[in-house]
Amino acid sequence: MARIKYYYDTESCRYERIRVSTWDIIWNSLGFLTLALLLASGIVFVYIKYFESPEEALLRKENEELKMYYELLGKEVENANSMLANLQERDDNIYRVIMGAEPIPEEIRKAGFGGANRYKDLLDKGLEREELVMENYQRIDQLKKQMYIQTKSYDEITKLALNKEEMLASLPAIQPVAKEHIRRLSSGFGPRIDPILKVRRPHHGVDWSLPKGTPIYATGDGTIKFTRKSLAGYGNQIEIDHGFGYVTKYAHMSEFKVKTGQKVKRGELIGYSGNSGKSTAPHLHYEVKVDGVAQNPVHYFYKDINAEEYEEVLRLASQENQAMGSY
Repeated sequence: MARIKYYYDTESCRYERIRVSTWDIIWNSLGFLTLALLLASGIVFVYIKYFESPEEALLRKENEELKMYYELLGKEVENANSMLANLQERDDNIYRVIMGAEPIPEEIRKAGFGGANRYKDLLDKGLEREELVMENYQRIDQLKKQMYIQTKSYDEITKLALNKEEMLASLPAIQPVAKEHIRRLSSGFGPRIDPILKVRRPHHGVDWSLPKGTPIYATGDGTIKFTRKSLAGYGNQIEIDHGFGYVTKYAHMSEFKVKTGQKVKRGELIGYSGNSGKSTAPHLHYEVKVDGVAQNPVHYFYKDINAEEYEEVLRLASQENQAMGSY
Protein backbone atom coordinates (compact mmCIF):
# COMPACT_ATOMS: atom_id res chain seq x y z
CA MET A 1 0.00 0.00 0.00
CA ALA A 2 1.40 3.37 -1.09
CA ARG A 3 2.42 5.75 1.61
CA ILE A 4 0.18 8.85 1.96
CA LYS A 5 2.12 12.05 2.59
CA TYR A 6 0.83 15.24 4.20
CA TYR A 7 2.01 18.79 4.63
CA TYR A 8 1.04 21.45 7.18
CA ASP A 9 -0.94 24.37 5.71
CA THR A 10 -0.18 27.48 7.78
CA GLU A 11 -3.24 29.32 6.52
CA SER A 12 -5.78 26.68 7.49
CA CYS A 13 -3.68 25.37 10.35
CA ARG A 14 -4.41 21.87 9.13
CA TYR A 15 -2.51 18.96 7.64
CA GLU A 16 -3.37 18.64 4.01
CA ARG A 17 -2.77 15.56 1.90
CA ILE A 18 -0.05 15.86 -0.76
CA ARG A 19 -1.49 14.94 -4.08
CA VAL A 20 1.02 13.88 -6.80
CA SER A 21 0.04 14.41 -10.42
CA THR A 22 0.77 11.99 -13.22
CA TRP A 23 3.32 14.43 -14.73
CA ASP A 24 5.15 14.62 -11.43
CA ILE A 25 5.46 10.87 -11.43
CA ILE A 26 6.69 10.90 -15.03
CA TRP A 27 9.28 13.65 -14.43
CA ASN A 28 10.50 12.01 -11.22
CA SER A 29 10.85 8.71 -13.04
CA LEU A 30 12.74 10.35 -15.92
CA GLY A 31 15.07 12.07 -13.49
CA PHE A 32 15.76 8.83 -11.69
CA LEU A 33 16.38 7.00 -14.96
CA THR A 34 18.70 9.79 -16.17
CA LEU A 35 20.71 9.71 -12.95
CA ALA A 36 20.90 5.92 -13.10
CA LEU A 37 22.02 6.05 -16.72
CA LEU A 38 24.77 8.59 -15.96
CA LEU A 39 25.95 6.55 -13.00
CA ALA A 40 25.96 3.36 -15.06
CA SER A 41 27.87 5.10 -17.88
CA GLY A 42 30.45 6.31 -15.37
CA ILE A 43 30.90 2.83 -13.96
CA VAL A 44 31.26 1.34 -17.46
CA PHE A 45 33.80 4.05 -18.44
CA VAL A 46 35.93 3.42 -15.34
CA TYR A 47 35.78 -0.33 -15.88
CA ILE A 48 36.77 -0.05 -19.54
CA LYS A 49 39.58 2.40 -18.75
CA TYR A 50 41.14 0.58 -15.82
CA PHE A 51 40.07 -3.04 -16.24
CA GLU A 52 40.70 -5.33 -19.21
CA SER A 53 38.27 -7.85 -20.52
CA PRO A 54 39.66 -11.36 -21.15
CA GLU A 55 39.57 -10.67 -24.91
CA GLU A 56 41.47 -7.39 -24.50
CA ALA A 57 44.06 -9.02 -22.24
CA LEU A 58 44.59 -11.74 -24.85
CA LEU A 59 44.95 -9.18 -27.65
CA ARG A 60 47.38 -7.10 -25.58
CA LYS A 61 49.51 -10.17 -24.91
CA GLU A 62 49.51 -11.09 -28.59
CA ASN A 63 50.51 -7.52 -29.54
CA GLU A 64 53.38 -7.58 -27.04
CA GLU A 65 54.59 -10.90 -28.43
CA LEU A 66 54.35 -9.62 -32.01
CA LYS A 67 56.32 -6.51 -31.03
CA MET A 68 58.98 -8.66 -29.38
CA TYR A 69 59.26 -10.89 -32.48
CA TYR A 70 59.42 -7.81 -34.71
CA GLU A 71 62.30 -6.39 -32.65
CA LEU A 72 64.11 -9.75 -32.68
CA LEU A 73 63.67 -9.97 -36.45
CA GLY A 74 65.06 -6.46 -36.81
CA LYS A 75 68.11 -7.40 -34.75
CA GLU A 76 68.68 -10.55 -36.81
CA VAL A 77 68.52 -8.52 -40.02
CA GLU A 78 71.00 -6.02 -38.54
CA ASN A 79 73.37 -8.84 -37.55
CA ALA A 80 73.10 -10.35 -41.03
CA ASN A 81 73.82 -6.95 -42.59
CA SER A 82 76.85 -6.51 -40.33
CA MET A 83 78.26 -9.92 -41.25
CA LEU A 84 77.62 -9.27 -44.94
CA ALA A 85 79.35 -5.89 -44.72
CA ASN A 86 82.41 -7.64 -43.24
CA LEU A 87 82.41 -10.15 -46.10
CA GLN A 88 82.05 -7.37 -48.66
CA GLU A 89 84.94 -5.42 -47.14
CA ARG A 90 87.23 -8.43 -47.16
CA ASP A 91 86.09 -9.32 -50.68
CA ASP A 92 86.87 -5.86 -52.09
CA ASN A 93 90.01 -5.12 -50.06
CA ILE A 94 91.60 -8.58 -49.96
CA TYR A 95 90.29 -11.31 -52.23
CA ARG A 96 89.60 -9.21 -55.31
CA VAL A 97 92.79 -7.18 -54.82
CA ILE A 98 94.81 -10.38 -54.47
CA MET A 99 93.27 -11.87 -57.59
CA GLY A 100 93.71 -8.67 -59.58
CA ALA A 101 89.94 -8.15 -59.96
CA GLU A 102 88.28 -4.75 -59.70
CA PRO A 103 86.19 -4.14 -56.53
CA ILE A 104 82.44 -4.31 -57.08
CA PRO A 105 81.08 -0.72 -57.35
CA GLU A 106 79.07 0.45 -54.36
CA GLU A 107 76.09 1.41 -56.56
CA ILE A 108 75.81 -2.21 -57.71
CA ARG A 109 76.10 -3.64 -54.20
CA LYS A 110 73.51 -1.20 -52.82
CA ALA A 111 71.13 -1.12 -55.80
CA GLY A 112 67.52 -1.67 -54.74
CA PHE A 113 64.65 -3.68 -56.14
CA GLY A 114 61.58 -2.41 -58.02
CA GLY A 115 58.99 -0.04 -56.58
CA ALA A 116 55.85 -0.64 -54.53
CA ASN A 117 54.38 -2.92 -57.22
CA ARG A 118 56.72 -5.61 -55.97
CA TYR A 119 54.65 -5.76 -52.79
CA LYS A 120 51.23 -5.28 -54.44
CA ASP A 121 49.85 -8.51 -52.95
CA LEU A 122 50.65 -7.27 -49.45
CA LEU A 123 49.20 -3.83 -50.09
CA ASP A 124 45.95 -5.34 -51.39
CA LYS A 125 45.42 -7.14 -48.07
CA GLY A 126 44.91 -3.85 -46.22
CA LEU A 127 47.19 -4.65 -43.27
CA GLU A 128 46.85 -2.50 -40.15
CA ARG A 129 50.63 -2.03 -39.64
CA GLU A 130 51.45 -2.04 -43.32
CA GLU A 131 54.52 0.21 -42.97
CA LEU A 132 56.23 -2.19 -40.51
CA VAL A 133 55.65 -5.22 -42.73
CA MET A 134 56.81 -3.33 -45.82
CA GLU A 135 59.96 -2.10 -44.07
CA ASN A 136 61.00 -5.61 -43.08
CA TYR A 137 60.25 -7.03 -46.53
CA GLN A 138 62.34 -4.31 -48.16
CA ARG A 139 65.26 -4.85 -45.77
CA ILE A 140 65.19 -8.61 -46.29
CA ASP A 141 64.92 -8.24 -50.09
CA GLN A 142 67.88 -5.84 -50.07
CA LEU A 143 69.88 -8.28 -47.97
CA LYS A 144 69.04 -11.17 -50.33
CA LYS A 145 70.15 -9.14 -53.34
CA GLN A 146 73.46 -8.19 -51.71
CA MET A 147 74.05 -11.81 -50.72
CA TYR A 148 73.40 -12.90 -54.31
CA ILE A 149 75.92 -10.35 -55.61
CA GLN A 150 78.43 -11.54 -52.98
CA THR A 151 78.03 -15.21 -53.99
CA LYS A 152 78.56 -14.29 -57.65
CA SER A 153 81.70 -12.40 -56.62
CA TYR A 154 82.98 -15.50 -54.79
CA ASP A 155 82.25 -17.58 -57.90
CA GLU A 156 84.43 -15.19 -59.88
CA ILE A 157 87.19 -15.30 -57.26
CA THR A 158 87.04 -19.12 -57.23
CA LYS A 159 87.57 -19.26 -61.00
CA LEU A 160 90.56 -16.94 -60.71
CA ALA A 161 91.95 -18.98 -57.81
CA LEU A 162 91.89 -22.22 -59.79
CA ASN A 163 94.60 -20.77 -62.01
CA LYS A 164 96.57 -19.25 -59.18
CA GLU A 165 97.31 -22.10 -56.78
CA GLU A 166 101.00 -21.26 -56.74
CA MET A 167 100.24 -17.61 -56.14
CA LEU A 168 97.85 -18.44 -53.31
CA ALA A 169 100.49 -20.56 -51.60
CA SER A 170 102.93 -17.65 -51.88
CA LEU A 171 100.63 -14.97 -50.52
CA PRO A 172 101.50 -13.65 -47.02
CA ALA A 173 98.11 -14.86 -45.80
CA ILE A 174 98.70 -15.60 -42.11
CA GLN A 175 100.06 -13.75 -39.09
CA PRO A 176 103.80 -14.14 -38.50
CA VAL A 177 103.07 -15.03 -34.86
CA ALA A 178 100.86 -17.67 -33.24
CA LYS A 179 97.13 -16.92 -33.14
CA GLU A 180 97.08 -16.60 -29.36
CA HIS A 181 99.18 -13.41 -29.75
CA ILE A 182 96.40 -11.52 -31.60
CA ARG A 183 95.77 -9.25 -28.62
CA ARG A 184 99.50 -8.36 -28.48
CA LEU A 185 99.17 -6.29 -31.68
CA SER A 186 100.23 -2.93 -30.29
CA SER A 187 100.60 -0.62 -33.30
CA GLY A 188 98.93 -0.64 -36.70
CA PHE A 189 99.66 0.55 -40.21
CA GLY A 190 99.64 4.29 -40.99
CA PRO A 191 100.82 7.48 -39.26
CA ARG A 192 102.07 6.77 -35.72
CA ILE A 193 104.11 8.58 -33.09
CA ASP A 194 107.84 7.87 -33.51
CA PRO A 195 109.02 6.59 -30.09
CA ILE A 196 112.32 8.50 -30.33
CA LEU A 197 111.53 11.65 -32.33
CA LYS A 198 108.01 12.00 -30.79
CA VAL A 199 106.48 13.17 -34.08
CA ARG A 200 103.92 11.53 -36.37
CA ARG A 201 105.61 9.52 -39.10
CA PRO A 202 104.46 6.86 -41.57
CA HIS A 203 104.47 3.38 -40.04
CA HIS A 204 104.77 0.91 -42.91
CA GLY A 205 103.86 -2.20 -40.94
CA VAL A 206 102.36 -3.50 -37.72
CA ASP A 207 103.98 -4.23 -34.35
CA TRP A 208 103.37 -7.07 -31.91
CA SER A 209 104.55 -6.60 -28.33
CA LEU A 210 106.23 -9.98 -27.65
CA PRO A 211 108.63 -11.44 -25.13
CA LYS A 212 112.13 -11.94 -26.50
CA GLY A 213 112.41 -15.37 -28.11
CA THR A 214 108.82 -15.66 -29.37
CA PRO A 215 108.73 -17.86 -32.53
CA ILE A 216 108.29 -16.01 -35.84
CA TYR A 217 106.85 -17.78 -38.90
CA ALA A 218 106.93 -17.19 -42.67
CA THR A 219 103.55 -15.92 -43.79
CA GLY A 220 103.72 -17.45 -47.26
CA ASP A 221 105.87 -19.66 -49.50
CA GLY A 222 108.96 -17.91 -50.83
CA THR A 223 112.71 -17.47 -50.86
CA ILE A 224 114.77 -15.75 -48.16
CA LYS A 225 115.88 -12.56 -49.88
CA PHE A 226 118.36 -11.73 -47.12
CA THR A 227 119.05 -11.96 -43.41
CA ARG A 228 120.73 -8.90 -41.96
CA LYS A 229 122.08 -8.00 -38.53
CA SER A 230 122.25 -4.32 -37.58
CA LEU A 231 122.41 -2.12 -34.51
CA ALA A 232 120.32 0.63 -36.16
CA GLY A 233 116.94 1.01 -37.84
CA TYR A 234 115.20 -2.31 -38.30
CA GLY A 235 117.89 -4.15 -36.37
CA ASN A 236 118.17 -7.87 -37.11
CA GLN A 237 115.80 -8.46 -40.01
CA ILE A 238 114.66 -10.96 -42.61
CA GLU A 239 113.06 -10.30 -45.98
CA ILE A 240 111.21 -12.99 -47.91
CA ASP A 241 110.50 -12.72 -51.64
CA HIS A 242 107.21 -14.53 -52.27
CA GLY A 243 107.10 -13.83 -56.00
CA PHE A 244 104.19 -12.18 -57.82
CA GLY A 245 105.45 -8.82 -56.47
CA TYR A 246 105.03 -9.74 -52.78
CA VAL A 247 107.81 -9.16 -50.22
CA THR A 248 107.56 -9.41 -46.43
CA LYS A 249 109.90 -7.98 -43.78
CA TYR A 250 110.41 -9.22 -40.18
CA ALA A 251 112.41 -6.78 -38.03
CA HIS A 252 113.99 -6.36 -34.56
CA MET A 253 114.60 -10.12 -34.29
CA SER A 254 116.98 -11.81 -31.88
CA GLU A 255 117.88 -14.96 -33.82
CA PHE A 256 117.56 -16.36 -37.36
CA LYS A 257 116.69 -19.98 -38.24
CA VAL A 258 117.07 -19.51 -42.00
CA LYS A 259 119.71 -18.20 -44.39
CA THR A 260 119.77 -16.18 -47.61
CA GLY A 261 118.50 -18.08 -50.64
CA GLN A 262 116.69 -20.73 -48.60
CA LYS A 263 113.20 -21.84 -49.71
CA VAL A 264 110.54 -21.63 -47.00
CA LYS A 265 106.90 -22.68 -46.69
CA ARG A 266 104.02 -20.78 -45.13
CA GLY A 267 104.04 -21.39 -41.36
CA GLU A 268 107.73 -22.42 -41.28
CA LEU A 269 109.81 -21.14 -38.34
CA ILE A 270 112.28 -18.45 -39.52
CA GLY A 271 113.53 -17.01 -36.21
CA TYR A 272 112.66 -15.41 -32.88
CA SER A 273 111.53 -11.96 -31.81
CA GLY A 274 113.90 -9.59 -30.05
CA ASN A 275 114.76 -5.99 -29.24
CA SER A 276 117.43 -5.13 -31.82
CA GLY A 277 117.96 -1.89 -33.74
CA LYS A 278 115.98 1.23 -32.84
CA SER A 279 113.50 -0.67 -30.73
CA THR A 280 112.07 0.60 -27.44
CA ALA A 281 110.93 -2.83 -26.19
CA PRO A 282 110.92 -6.47 -27.35
CA HIS A 283 108.56 -6.78 -30.31
CA LEU A 284 108.17 -7.84 -33.93
CA HIS A 285 107.77 -5.29 -36.73
CA TYR A 286 106.14 -6.87 -39.81
CA GLU A 287 105.68 -5.37 -43.29
CA VAL A 288 104.02 -6.44 -46.54
CA LYS A 289 105.00 -4.82 -49.84
CA VAL A 290 103.38 -5.33 -53.24
CA ASP A 291 105.49 -4.17 -56.18
CA GLY A 292 107.54 -2.12 -53.74
CA VAL A 293 104.56 -0.32 -52.18
CA ALA A 294 103.84 -0.86 -48.47
CA GLN A 295 100.40 -2.39 -47.78
CA ASN A 296 98.40 -2.75 -44.58
CA PRO A 297 99.38 -6.26 -43.41
CA VAL A 298 96.08 -6.66 -41.55
CA HIS A 299 94.28 -6.96 -44.88
CA TYR A 300 96.14 -10.23 -45.47
CA PHE A 301 95.33 -11.95 -42.18
CA TYR A 302 92.53 -14.14 -43.46
CA LYS A 303 93.70 -17.73 -43.52
CA ASP A 304 94.17 -18.58 -39.86
CA ILE A 305 91.62 -16.39 -38.04
CA ASN A 306 87.83 -16.24 -37.98
CA ALA A 307 85.58 -13.21 -38.46
CA GLU A 308 85.52 -12.27 -34.76
CA GLU A 309 89.30 -12.50 -34.47
CA TYR A 310 89.70 -10.45 -37.64
CA GLU A 311 87.42 -7.75 -36.19
CA GLU A 312 89.60 -7.68 -33.07
CA VAL A 313 92.76 -7.28 -35.19
CA LEU A 314 91.12 -4.41 -37.09
CA ARG A 315 90.15 -2.74 -33.82
CA LEU A 316 93.66 -3.01 -32.36
CA ALA A 317 95.34 -1.89 -35.58
CA SER A 318 93.09 1.17 -35.90
CA GLN A 319 94.17 2.65 -32.56
CA GLU A 320 96.48 5.63 -33.15
CA ASN A 321 99.32 5.23 -30.71
CA GLN A 322 103.09 5.14 -30.52
CA ALA A 323 105.11 2.71 -32.65
CA MET A 324 107.61 0.47 -30.88
CA GLY A 325 110.50 1.20 -33.19
CA SER A 326 112.09 4.09 -35.11
CA TYR A 327 113.49 3.85 -38.65
